[in-house]
Amino acid sequence: MDYTVGGANIVVLAVAVWFAGTFINRKVAFLERYSIPVAVTGGLLCSLAVAAIYYVFDVTIHFDTRLRDLLLLVFFSTIGLSARLSLLKQGGSALVVLLVAAAVLLILQNATGVLLALAFDEHPGYGLFGGSVSLAGGHGTAIAWGAVAEEAGLQGAREIGIAFATFGLIAGGLLGGPIAERLIKRNGLQAVCRKESEGGAAATAEPAVARGLPPISSTLGMLLLLAVCVEAGDLVNQFLFSHGVTLPGFLTAMLVGIVLVNGADLLEIRLDPVTRERASELSLQLFLAMSLMSMQLWVLAGAMGPILLALFAQMAVITLFAVFIVFRAMGGTYDAAVVAAGFSGLGMGATPVGIANMNAVTEKYGPSPKAFLVVPLVGAFFLDLLNALVIKAFLGMEFMQGF
Repeated sequence: MDYTVGGANIVVLAVAVWFAGTFINRKVAFLERYSIPVAVTGGLLCSLAVAAIYYVFDVTIHFDTRLRDLLLLVFFSTIGLSARLSLLKQGGSALVVLLVAAAVLLILQNATGVLLALAFDEHPGYGLFGGSVSLAGGHGTAIAWGAVAEEAGLQGAREIGIAFATFGLIAGGLLGGPIAERLIKRNGLQAVCRKESEGGAAATAEPAVARGLPPISSTLGMLLLLAVCVEAGDLVNQFLFSHGVTLPGFLTAMLVGIVLVNGADLLEIRLDPVTRERASELSLQLFLAMSLMSMQLWVLAGAMGPILLALFAQMAVITLFAVFIVFRAMGGTYDAAVVAAGFSGLGMGATPVGIANMNAVTEKYGPSPKAFLVVPLVGAFFLDLLNALVIKAFLGMEFMQGF
């Protein structure tokens, strides 16, 4: 028997899942200590419950993901609305360093995947789906390349890619907190803003509650801007597609947001940051909860052994890379530790997972404006382009003949 959850029900369930994750994180010291995002905890618990219902009662629960996809567009719109050109310039060398690190990671992921595929006596093309195609690329990239691979004769490539993307999403949410926790504790790091506060600096911002709630005009204005970002982004996408250019919807929504916020600056129109931040956090948390709770784990059970082995290898690769390369290359500071947490999320799952990792860390240890500037830029703007170039470079190698 099949049952579909959609409409208001999926919102109710997603919120309940988030609160369940919050409760569990507070009760389980390990989850709280290592800053595991509550949406990951609750979403994974829900997906396990859905799998149990399938096996025990033979009931398949489907989730209508249209609202989830809309929340992703809203989240990236808020990222665009925070990307002022004056702030982008501050990314500077840190942005370049992280871009180089991302390119190296993509190569390492594919090399690891290909070596594992050869070790299992499989076509090396499958290794790309256990590498950057599914991990850094996510579900969309895995599905797109899966169709190409199956036409070339790699049977089941799409399902394998979806499996890796799914488990990568979980792994990315579980790795970031422990990585940052280790780096912060081992090196005695503190947020700059927090240290200033302890020293009595007057520059410390007051909590949003202390400043008072934003007026209704600011809230409605932000809702209007987010709607414009989503709809205008879709129109831009349709125009580009008609001219043979394909871009992900979240990217065009974010680009519209960047145009709007910088246009507002030129016209000296102030956009309330509190409202934007709340919209960003709300859309992110609900998106993650819906993504994880809608996973059909039983579909992946058949290939669980090889997938988990490859996944653990990739987790080891990105953990070592984040700790010993990204953290040091970014300066070995508190900001670098937060960047390492975000980098592990976007490298194993998706940019929203990286942002959720950073949110969990900064809520505990203090803000990191630098991390929230460079990680979303790399994840949203450049990672897909770099990934496409790296994948095509691997496909051009001799051992990939036939794919």
